[in-house]
Amino acid sequence: MPIKVLMVCHGNICSSPMAEFIFKDMVEKEGLADKFIIKSAATSREEIGNPVHYGTQNVLNQMGIHCSGKRARQITQKDYEEYDYILLMDKNNLRNMTRMFGTLDSKVKLLLEYANSSRDIADPWYTGNFNNTKNDVIEGCRAFLNYLKENELR
Repeated sequence: MPIKVLMVCHGNICSSPMAEFIFKDMVEKEGLADKFIIKSAATSREEIGNPVHYGTQNVLNQMGIHCSGKRARQITQKDYEEYDYILLMDKNNLRNMTRMFGTLDSKVKLLLEYANSSRDIADPWYTGNFNNTKNDVIEGCRAFLNYLKENELR
């Protein structure tokens, strides 16, 4: 059974798709792609159907990662039930998820918690700095992958 990972942010056009595609690239480079299902979603409905933000696309393209065809979607109850890990980009996402689903399972965490940090992923929608977001996402994804290697991928 593959490990199902869902990256979540507010609109699913900036940081969560960045995390989705960077994590997909990481596991592919490790030869582990067949062990995962990795997607992303939003807590809001604001951007549903929209493509990945051009700033995120630019950062991913510079890394040799492509996200064509990705469209924003909102997390569903089915997602909540089916995914093994739901990784949030910031504390606002945590508040929205609690509003949507009530008490959250331990599978819901802030991505940077895996890097032993309580800070949020920098939100490029507000900062305009997609490189800071990329650095945060890489830090969180690396730490999460290391966690999985030590605990689930033995």
